[in-house]
Amino acid sequence: MKDWCNNEGAKRLREKIREYWAERGYEVDVDLVDAGFVPAMRSARTDLRSNMVNGMPRRRVAKAQEDVRTSYRPADAATEAA
Repeated sequence: MKDWCNNEGAKRLREKIREYWAERGYEVDVDLVDAGFVPAMRSARTDLRSNMVNGMPRRRVAKAQEDVRTSYRPADAATEAA
């Protein structure tokens, strides 16, 4: 099981989020916030904070339209539908 709450796991998760939205033509800012020791978890925790609103990015990167995927379907399903 992966731990997304420690510092290394949070860094990996941040990159996954950035890459996911970059593939779809969006720029997402994700910051790491050290939350310190959390008694309920009995360990330290690192949180992610982004500039997304309701889980959706706010800024579209200026790219050529043919480079941007317009659907949110996985890449395999998008190529099969074409």
